[in-house]
Amino acid sequence: MRQPVSSTDLAPRFISLKDLAVTTSMSVFYLLLSKILVGFKTEQWVLVILFNVLYYLSSASRKFIVGFSVFIVYWIIFDSMKAFPNYRFNTVHIQGLYDAEKYLFGITNGGEIITPNEYWILHSSQFLDIVTGFFYLCWVPVPLAFAIYMYFRNREQFLHFSFTFLVVNMVGFVIYYTYPAAPPWYVRQYGYVFHSFTPGNTAGLHRFDDFFGIKLFDSLYSKSSNVFAAMPSLHSAYPLIVLYYGLKNKLGWINVLFTVVVLGIFFSAVYTTHHYILDVIAGVFTAFTGIFIFNWLAEHKGPFRSLLQKMTAMIR
Repeated sequence: MRQPVSSTDLAPRFISLKDLAVTTSMSVFYLLLSKILVGFKTEQWVLVILFNVLYYLSSASRKFIVGFSVFIVYWIIFDSMKAFPNYRFNTVHIQGLYDAEKYLFGITNGGEIITPNEYWILHSSQFLDIVTGFFYLCWVPVPLAFAIYMYFRNREQFLHFSFTFLVVNMVGFVIYYTYPAAPPWYVRQYGYVFHSFTPGNTAGLHRFDDFFGIKLFDSLYSKSSNVFAAMPSLHSAYPLIVLYYGLKNKLGWINVLFTVVVLGIFFSAVYTTHHYILDVIAGVFTAFTGIFIFNWLAEHKGPFRSLLQKMTAMIR
């Protein structure tokens, strides 16, 4: 059901001392914590300013930013991971993963067995470079656009989607630290030798940047939290969450588009040498595991169900 917007929602929000104290404390704490962990960055200030402006601008904007606070929590955790590289906690898997990929999905080329990543390096095309680049750009914008759409269509389902997104990421982050894994481009560039502090790499996506004469992916991957987080592919997990909720909410033809995006990102992850097929499979497993955990918590855990109900009431 589409959520109505009343005139009171658009009115300026009265700033109470309690609100001011809470939001100011949270903002200062976040900035100080970020300074200690990863240092000040422009996007941290933008996040704090955006949150405070929307929180006080009007009742409608306050409900919006409170609802999207789940995504803010995700961003803060993801950004903070830079301070705790997973290779400090467990051995990084490099050759074992490469050999497993070749054994399970190897392709014979010129009498030699190579991985699917290596096959597509040999058979890349400008058309595929452009298409896969656009698909790879969908990994965050599509979930966010879907979240915004669901916010105005059905706020209860919006929150379910948001929390599922967060849970899936938590499952993925646990695997990152349990099983640090190098991406395919790392093996091509560094072999099987582990090098800490390896910078992010655009890999096959540099061809997209080169074609358009931009540094889009270069700027994105220069901010990577950890390059040894190829397993699972959360690029592959995110569109699956969108498709799941699209099907659940019977969105009709748009689910066909979501299916195309899912398959496109699966292929792009391998084509651009950012992920093995094994990483993609792990991403699918992570998505379904996170969906199952969320549904179980929402159905069987009273405190979690109560949190969902309270947040739903806050943003209606």
